[in-house]
Amino acid sequence: MAPLTPRREFLTSSVKAGLGLYISSGILSSCASTARVTGTIPSKLITGFAQQPLPYAYNALNEAIDAQTMEIHYTKHAASYATNLNDAAKAEGVDTTKPLEDVLRKVSKYSTKMRNNGGGHYNHELFWKCMAPQHAEKPTGGLASAIDSSFGSFDTFKTQYTDAGKNRFGSGWAWLYVDGDKRLRIGSTPNQDNPLMDVAEFKGFPLLGLDVWEHAYYLRYQNKRPDYINNWWKVVNWNYVSDRYQSFI
Repeated sequence: MAPLTPRREFLTSSVKAGLGLYISSGILSSCASTARVTGTIPSKLITGFAQQPLPYAYNALNEAIDAQTMEIHYTKHAASYATNLNDAAKAEGVDTTKPLEDVLRKVSKYSTKMRNNGGGHYNHELFWKCMAPQHAEKPTGGLASAIDSSFGSFDTFKTQYTDAGKNRFGSGWAWLYVDGDKRLRIGSTPNQDNPLMDVAEFKGFPLLGLDVWEHAYYLRYQNKRPDYINNWWKVVNWNYVSDRYQSFI
């Protein structure tokens, strides 16, 4: 091959430099976006490794979820996630005095057991708090304004969120979350994944999570997931969701 002329050498170097700058800028932009999402979480929103007491009686949400389902869900399914998470943490040398969020942000570095049970524990700890026997029908204040800004109206948001849960193939979750630009988004993850994880298809800070695994509704609703979701809206704790939003942004 003939040697490059000075002009060709200059052009080649310029292209390489420009490409390198472009790639570096993309990486920096991505890192900056991730940093905005996974920055410091207020202490009151941090999740630990231990299962916390259910904030109401098993029958308190009977309007949407029967007592037997709630008891089995909390004492069997969710309790197993907490137990298995701590087993995985011990085996993998994770400091369980630190926030679980720290693990989820880099969960790709850990085992599948850590991912499944860390996500399962985090998701359920949030899920219980996102519901309450006494609640407002819809959000107010800053969260209400943000929902209108992001989705056009509360009804439009509710329809899109319902679809995210209803159309999740197999088991998983529907989410309302804050993205890296502090905008509200809706998404759905499989299994026990959530938007905090570095392996998630979308990333952000979860505000509202809906469990659409069959064990969350099957005793009352059988295969009628849409009926479960429609009734679930009756017990959403908008005060808590709003507090998460205001505390994080």
